[in-house]
Amino acid sequence: MANKKILLVEDDPNFGTVLKDYLMLNDYSVTHAKDGLEGLIMFKNDEFDLCILDVMMPRKDGFSLAKDIRTTNTDVPIVFLTAKTMKEDVLKGYESGADDYLNKPFDSEVLLHKIKAILQRKEIDMSADDEKHEFQIGKFFLNSKLRHLSYDGGEIRKLSPKENKLLKMLAIHVNDLMPRELALTKIWRDDNYFTSRSMDVYIAKLRKYLKPDPSVEIVNIHGEGFRLIVGDAQ
Repeated sequence: MANKKILLVEDDPNFGTVLKDYLMLNDYSVTHAKDGLEGLIMFKNDEFDLCILDVMMPRKDGFSLAKDIRTTNTDVPIVFLTAKTMKEDVLKGYESGADDYLNKPFDSEVLLHKIKAILQRKEIDMSADDEKHEFQIGKFFLNSKLRHLSYDGGEIRKLSPKENKLLKMLAIHVNDLMPRELALTKIWRDDNYFTSRSMDVYIAKLRKYLKPDPSVEIVNIHGEGFRLIVGDAQ
């Protein structure tokens, strides 16, 4: 099996070189970009299994780069490296499409374990073939295998992987409680403050997508979870 390809975007040349060498010693194929703009060019010209992005960089910061990557590839895992520890910055990272987050300085072995866990999870998700993948949600139709959401037979919206999994889980529990902890552990693989806030961001996105159908509503059950309520479409 070919080595997994990682795009490392880090503007500190010494740290970037050390981290690249460390990852290559652990059997990863690593491409190192020196800033966000160079990272975007490299990403568009090749295929990668995972991206590691520094947040504070010249020409294009990590958050902007992640958003640009997400416009062309919603699946590739993204890990942010940053010296920032503010909650707002962590949340901004998740909103930009991050799968995980590490504050500098960090233990390189911790990063290695995170990379392995993310790539293994992606392989499991890709190989898993859940029995039911088509759902009628009021006037909306969800094909979770294709990640397609359409309204009343009209234009198709391609959902991101997390949007798709969250909406599918809500649809499975339609008109019933979907426990917050269940979604966090199954989709985010963790239940903590930051993943919980990240899920709230995705719930808000799904509410916006479903707004055209007044018979469909995602209700917050305080302290417990969410309910996807589908009423009479009339």
